[in-house]
Amino acid sequence: MIKRLFEKIRLFWPLTKSLQTGLLVATGMAGYMSARCPVHNLSTMLGLFFSLLASIAGSTILNMWWDRDIDSKMERTKARPLASGKIKPKEALWVGLIISFLGVGMALFMNIGFGIIIFAGLFFDFVVYTIWLKRRTCWSIVWGGISGGMPILAGRFLGIGSLDWIGVVLALGILLWIPTHILTFNMRYAKDYLNAEIPTVVSVYGVKVNHAIIAGSSILAAIAMGMASWGIGITWGCLRLLSVLSVGLILLAIFLIFRPSERINFGLFKYASIYMLSSMLLMVV
Repeated sequence: MIKRLFEKIRLFWPLTKSLQTGLLVATGMAGYMSARCPVHNLSTMLGLFFSLLASIAGSTILNMWWDRDIDSKMERTKARPLASGKIKPKEALWVGLIISFLGVGMALFMNIGFGIIIFAGLFFDFVVYTIWLKRRTCWSIVWGGISGGMPILAGRFLGIGSLDWIGVVLALGILLWIPTHILTFNMRYAKDYLNAEIPTVVSVYGVKVNHAIIAGSSILAAIAMGMASWGIGITWGCLRLLSVLSVGLILLAIFLIFRPSERINFGLFKYASIYMLSSMLLMVV
């Protein structure tokens, strides 16, 4: 029985997109720790971690369940457990619903406002982005970005007990980072998205517009994280380090505008992920 359980976990693990889920959980933890010392709030930290992990992982499984038909048409995703038939759709649906319910339920038990923000992130991600807009418009990424900004907003809310401009700007920074991730994949796997009939910025507006949006959103993300860090009151040394990292991000974005290439685009994509994780760590420190 134990062996069978581990086999199920192994099959379901790819459905959670563990790296993406882990990064979003980290932003939520950073949002909380930007206002509270974790050493004196370990029980709350554990509740925050597990509620975020369950709700984000559950939402991702639901997304995979809904998109199993288009995943089967794409070379990059056709080996996923649902697309390849290794997991039954009904089973994935129930697992996604149960894990999501547990995550949101735990969040509501901890704090009503915190739970509402977590639920809003799940709703925007699964219902608005995945079900309603993803197959209709390339601008669905905006709503996907909003859902991606909810964990850090929720963490900040739990830390101070209310919404403030810093939490909103932190969420905006995440929203502006997400196009760098999504649009790079849209361009790198353009044929896959065409086969699946998913509209993307590069297929609707072309490569130049795609590069411009990636570059512009990266620059604005750096500005947003700088403003939020200043508002939090991080030390001067950390702020200087963040400034150096931000300059690197902005320079790569400028290079992408004036000397566009796949190499620079992918370099910006990787640097932006490192930049965002470093920003979270500096805010915690």
